[in-house]
Amino acid sequence: MAGSISEFRANFKKELARPHRFDVNIVIPPVLSVFAGQPNANRTLKYSCENAQLPSRTFATAEQKTYGPIEKHPYLTTYNDLDLTFIVDSEMNQKYIFDTWMEYINPAFTNNFKYKSDYATYLTVNQYDNQNKLTYAADFYECYPMSINQMDLDWAADGYHKLTVTFAYTRWFNRTFVI
Repeated sequence: MAGSISEFRANFKKELARPHRFDVNIVIPPVLSVFAGQPNANRTLKYSCENAQLPSRTFATAEQKTYGPIEKHPYLTTYNDLDLTFIVDSEMNQKYIFDTWMEYINPAFTNNFKYKSDYATYLTVNQYDNQNKLTYAADFYECYPMSINQMDLDWAADGYHKLTVTFAYTRWFNRTFVI
């Protein structure tokens, strides 16, 4: 027998999670903050992130048949890249920070990549409820920008610049999860 409408409605007595109640904290690698000349880079990025995602997690599987139907068995965890979109201020600080970070990872004139331990960092995406209580926090480890999208210039446009940066990372952890 199907549930009643009142049982269905009872599941939604609490407030729903709102996608616009979030912030992103990026810890700029120490060597980069000096290199970029941006003493408030962490703060600049935290308050200008307009779009983010909570992470996904997928198991790569192998099919196996011992007896009966074919079964899928997990053998590897995979993670999608993380896209963050930033509102760019009039001084182009956000663009400058990420251009500098990418240049530090791989200087254009030498093409010699730095060691990952020198440029990778961690970042956190936080989700809040309507009372600004932290309800979910995802920590990303060994992060670095792997691509910066172009920013189009247009005489007819009357909006503001947005910069989308794609981050690679090794793994993520739900900090609000308690076993």
